[in-house]
Amino acid sequence: MASHSQRTRVEERQTESLYHALGAQVAEALARRDVVEVMANPDGALWVDRAGVGRERLGTIEPAAAETAIRLLASFMGESVTESCPAISGVLPRSGERFQGVLPPLAERPMFSIRKRAQVLYTLEDYVRVGILTSSGAQVIQRAVAERTNILIAGGTGSGKTTLVNAILAQDAFREDRVVILEDTRELQCAATDRVELLTKNTEPRVTMTDLLKMTLRLRPDRIIVGEVRDGAALAMLKAWNTGHPGGVATLHANSPIDALRRMEELIGEVSQLIPRRSIAAAIGLIVFIERISQAPGRRVTALARVEGIAGDSYQLANCEDVE
Repeated sequence: MASHSQRTRVEERQTESLYHALGAQVAEALARRDVVEVMANPDGALWVDRAGVGRERLGTIEPAAAETAIRLLASFMGESVTESCPAISGVLPRSGERFQGVLPPLAERPMFSIRKRAQVLYTLEDYVRVGILTSSGAQVIQRAVAERTNILIAGGTGSGKTTLVNAILAQDAFREDRVVILEDTRELQCAATDRVELLTKNTEPRVTMTDLLKMTLRLRPDRIIVGEVRDGAALAMLKAWNTGHPGGVATLHANSPIDALRRMEELIGEVSQLIPRRSIAAAIGLIVFIERISQAPGRRVTALARVEGIAGDSYQLANCEDVE
């Protein structure tokens, strides 16, 4: 059996080989504070997504180098990528960026995306200054935080949901509370002095978001923050928010405020035949919808909707302001 020092040396060599395969352009992009994502497409094009700017073409990477990086990360994680299992999800060693790699036949050529934890933290005032959010919209969010309203941040992939959550968590109202943050990978940052950060675990024995939410209720939280609502964990989050833990924040993939609530229903439906629409309406107080736009600054909050209740099977939403 290999000793600890031998395993460490092997891991160090794998790490060096991995970053060598990624190349200098990717390394330089990851070192930039404003870069939030690096993407290698099947055609070899490298793109970056910069906070407050949007997507930019970076350069190119050889398909062989991209494939080598994907296989090295899989090896580092003790897994393998094959034709029958041609994708790998994990985190890069050293700094822990989230990595998603895909090989043929799922893609024509190797491709990957690296998601960084934000290094430049924006405030709601910054969002107003660069035109992502209106001044009145910022006031709506600030009031919701102060009044301990549960906030759901909705939007598509890459729309900036996590960065917006970080701006909300920077509000002074969080500093006085015990905040428990639950994530799949470490991305959120909070101003609270009394905070607990927990991560899911994909290796056996697995610890799911639902497990963390159940655990959290025994940790005396004031506010519960969920990095991303997925699968049946939506029901566990709903129960947590509705049992004396107001003032939470979570993100969800959706195409509009009303779609966010329907998406919650779909996720809950994965673990329950009964869809608790009234509980959904009671738990979620404000929906902030953010989307990508083609021009700078690359994102914009296009809807702020207050959830006022339910009538029959229909949610009653009120537009908080004209955000356009």
